[in-house]
Amino acid sequence: MSTTTTDTTTSTTTTDTTATGTAPAHTTAAGLDQLNPPTRLLMGPGPINADPRVTRAIASALTGQFDPWMTDTMNETMALYRSVFNTTNEQTFLVDGTSRAAIEAALVSLVAPGQKVLIAVMGRFGLLLKEICERVGATVITIERPWGTVFTASEIEEALRIHRPVLFATVQGDTATTMNQPLEGLGQLCHRYGALCYVDVTASIAGNTLLVDDWELDVVSAGLQKCLGGPSGSAPITISERAREVIEGRRHLEAGITDGSAGVGERIRSNYLDLAMLMDYWGPMRLNHHTESGPMLYAARECARLIDAEGIAQTVERHRLNGAAMAAGLQGLGLELFGDQHYRMNNVIGVKIPDGVPGDDLRAALLTDFAVEIGTSFGPLTGVVWRVGVMGYNARRDAVLTTLAALEAELHRFGHATTGSGVEAAMAYYDQSKTNEEQPA
Repeated sequence: MSTTTTDTTTSTTTTDTTATGTAPAHTTAAGLDQLNPPTRLLMGPGPINADPRVTRAIASALTGQFDPWMTDTMNETMALYRSVFNTTNEQTFLVDGTSRAAIEAALVSLVAPGQKVLIAVMGRFGLLLKEICERVGATVITIERPWGTVFTASEIEEALRIHRPVLFATVQGDTATTMNQPLEGLGQLCHRYGALCYVDVTASIAGNTLLVDDWELDVVSAGLQKCLGGPSGSAPITISERAREVIEGRRHLEAGITDGSAGVGERIRSNYLDLAMLMDYWGPMRLNHHTESGPMLYAARECARLIDAEGIAQTVERHRLNGAAMAAGLQGLGLELFGDQHYRMNNVIGVKIPDGVPGDDLRAALLTDFAVEIGTSFGPLTGVVWRVGVMGYNARRDAVLTTLAALEAELHRFGHATTGSGVEAAMAYYDQSKTNEEQPA
């Protein structure tokens, strides 16, 4: 990285040149320039390019937080997310904050210090659940699988039988590994052994099948910045009646708004992330808590409205089709995919970095030359895989083909001979899928 700074008595200009290109100057003699972010095609594990209809919604006028129009919009958003989650849960709403805010809200509200939690860890974000529960003061027990694999139902059941936790927690789609943990029957299994079931679906919701009610999942939380097609900053969550009772069993009101009645149970250790108070805020009482972010509410509503218009099953199928075309294109380049492909998420593909190719340098060149971003990974996969996302607004044919063409060009520039054309392989997959759709049933 080279940095050149020129400072005179009349003006200040700063130029910062990095491996990802030269950033425009932000400072002038008159002060800061208007923001003008570079245009990128974000094809990594998230965030992705928000749908333009979502960004337009964000710019809508603000109202007071208890204006009838605002509370009606909150109710509309709750109803839309019931459809996205495939649930009838009354307690379906937004946590203001990134997806991690909803994860922490769920865990701090469901688990009291000293209670036993069982966490199934198959990647980075299972480890995040473990850390949050440890910070809560829970007794944490983990079962672990190698990155790139998933748990069987029998492995989970054995751990539930032995440990008898109050809560079982896992991740459906872990972007660090690209794996999609099967969830069918998981809630029923947890209930058989007296546990609630929490699942983080940040990376998988709307891109992979999720049936909250059918699978009897108790608390499920997400984020906008992946398959939902929005910006990070709002976190949808849904809570079953079974989980609601547990949370309300720890309900305490703030001193400034209490009616004098005593709280019940162990007080939830966070104020901002207290789901009992958030349920009161989003519910008919409209009991004041935080001030709901108007722009993020609008964004979340538009994300869910677009999915509702498309149909959740069709949204999942769009991710499956375009993710599979990307995977075919990567293999068409002669690259090796990472992990058990039978359990890969539809929307993120892990691909092994070829021997002799500097992975981070190629990613930087891809961003500089083509304005296309792909991701690297974490922990044991650092420098081992790239992660290519096909999510939300970017789960479309032209984005897939553009990414593959750019990647092929950079691989050649870095001296790696590809064994075929990624674009041709992806187009062949699209053509075959269209042919299959046209065949009589």
